[in-house]
Amino acid sequence: MRISTTTHYASRLLLDLALNAHQAPIPASRLSGNTGIPIKFVEKIIRPLKAAGMVKSVRGALGGHYLGCRPEEVTLGSVVRLMDGGIRLAQCAADDVNCNKCHDCRTRAVWRGVTETLERELDSITLADMMGESRPGCWHMRSTGTEG
Repeated sequence: MRISTTTHYASRLLLDLALNAHQAPIPASRLSGNTGIPIKFVEKIIRPLKAAGMVKSVRGALGGHYLGCRPEEVTLGSVVRLMDGGIRLAQCAADDVNCNKCHDCRTRAVWRGVTETLERELDSITLADMMGESRPGCWHMRSTGTEG
């Protein structure tokens, strides 16, 4: 399973907005510069985030975008569901219709369980958590207390 580029970009944009919440609304061009996301994708990704209330916008010369809710309220799981429609490690784990063996398949329960575990983990990580992360890329080690 891969998270889409759109979802990855959405999480980066939201984190940048959260980290810069003390500033005036941030124009798309500055968001692009801050995150390295091409400006045409910034505006495309902002639309569903605005529709979900995660981002608000102000028009005009001093306009831009800002976080529409508290960082504690936005989870990576909610971003994945919004941008990708959810997590699907195996199609049959999400939907009985796509598999004619769904009732006697021995692997379906395993894929469902793994999917649910991943969803719980993503739902436990908020923008506020990521704002305080001192070792980007090492989330699992920090949250489980294990060192590698």
